[in-house]
Amino acid sequence: MFLAKNLGLLAGALASLASVAFVPGDAAAQGAVTKGGTLIYLEQQPHTNLYPPAGGFYPNGGVLNQITDKLTYQNPKTLEIEPWIAESWKVNADATEYTFKLRPGVTFSDGTPVDAAAVAKNFDVYGLGDKTLKHPVSEVITNYKGSEVVDPLTVKFFFTKPSVGFLQGTSVIGSGLVSLKTLALPFDALGDATKIIGSGPFVVKSEVLGRELVMEARKDYAWGPAKLAHQGRANLDGIKYVVTPEDSVRIGALLAGQAQIIRQVQAYDEKQVQSKGFVIYAPSTRGINNSVVFRPDNPLVSDIRVRRALLHAVNAKEIVATLFSANYPQAKSIIASTAQGYVDQSAKLTYDPVLAAKLLDEAGWTLGPKGIRQKDGKELVLTAYESLPQPQNKETLQLVAQQWAKVGVKLNVLAGDAGSRVADNLDPLKTPVAPAMVGRADPDVIRSQYYPTTRNVLMQKGGISNKVQTFVDDKLNALLEAIAAETDPAKRMALVGEVQAYVIDQGYAIPIFEEPQAFAASPKVKDFAFEAVGRPAFYAVWLAPK
Repeated sequence: MFLAKNLGLLAGALASLASVAFVPGDAAAQGAVTKGGTLIYLEQQPHTNLYPPAGGFYPNGGVLNQITDKLTYQNPKTLEIEPWIAESWKVNADATEYTFKLRPGVTFSDGTPVDAAAVAKNFDVYGLGDKTLKHPVSEVITNYKGSEVVDPLTVKFFFTKPSVGFLQGTSVIGSGLVSLKTLALPFDALGDATKIIGSGPFVVKSEVLGRELVMEARKDYAWGPAKLAHQGRANLDGIKYVVTPEDSVRIGALLAGQAQIIRQVQAYDEKQVQSKGFVIYAPSTRGINNSVVFRPDNPLVSDIRVRRALLHAVNAKEIVATLFSANYPQAKSIIASTAQGYVDQSAKLTYDPVLAAKLLDEAGWTLGPKGIRQKDGKELVLTAYESLPQPQNKETLQLVAQQWAKVGVKLNVLAGDAGSRVADNLDPLKTPVAPAMVGRADPDVIRSQYYPTTRNVLMQKGGISNKVQTFVDDKLNALLEAIAAETDPAKRMALVGEVQAYVIDQGYAIPIFEEPQAFAASPKVKDFAFEAVGRPAFYAVWLAPK
């Protein structure tokens, strides 16, 4: 029934494209770029809020990356920061002042200028938040103080302490530039894509919330990243996003030629897609690996011996081999091997159920009559909610549960769409275990993941628990602050290595695999590209006639 319903919705959405679907047009010279056409893109989940700092959710980022520009561009191959809306920049010695010279002639799609005043306002909101409009502070901006408009095309930013990651932070999806009109809207109004006025190569034409989104190319666009081969307006005339939750429906539409690109291709579908001549793209997210994390304020996992035991009770190699493909390498640290500052920690991540049992015994958890460990009248029964955006997360957690059961620990895996999930997942007393990952091509991603005022995946200070909690790791937080402030590159990388070792030594996280973003595309799709952590970029894409 569900499959039939989704097939019907998709058929209706695709039928509406009859007047704009790709037509080869005039015979183009062999090898030449074919202009025009509308790309049909199938997304697994609807976007939520499109306030740029909320762009970390991949459906959000997939929209924002087409309609907003950034001050700088991070080359996805070299990870170097290159000019985009900013022609040049200067950073003072202790990374507390950044000055950007802007490209002239850039405008938002409402005709207003992308000038120093507009850029300053964007970062004042992202760096400080807006309590009245309920705009949260961006997780990629640290120690922000304020801005100064030096002249119409020069803007300066100030920080209370060194903010080494800020330059890279100006290149990320969360720093997309939007018009003053958009910034004046309350946070709750920014789930409507038609309200997001950017300066990007595409403009939102229409939207059916939760179902489909139509973009059209901005004809006067002339300010793509300076070093890209493609310049000028987008090659495509438009893009149609269709939300298609069912994996088999997305695959079927692609293979039938009803869509050109789909996101979230499951590993078990890769061979089928490739056997039909279609292309799999799996760009790395270059950040925190797909992991299981603990909330030590829960007494069941407050003992480091329990956390270490459960780390050694996970067989990540088996999980990867059972559920995934070569596009999902087994994790060897808390960050990906493609991430800056990566240090191989695999010697500390061994699967050793004998050691796991020994550690649990030492912690006082003994096997009970039902095969579940118990202590002081309590059973070692833990709970985790699946994360819907992460590939095969339910199946991953269920395999973890099977592996933990072998050492006498029960893990209940709850549905990711349960009504109480959001609140319960922020309360360590209710949810001591959680899946986690985040992509960003800068070491500051570790601070974003673990620091108490950002993602706070360990739920330091008790999360939203209504009981007084005590867990705070001052050493970890000091290391994270040091990563954000260290201006010496070698010393900064040393800190990144130290944090990786420390998180694993404390048993805070169990890295499982390096998560890519998996797409499949028709062989007609040419010049499909991605930003540095795997979000699609359709600016240069074109559709070959055959």
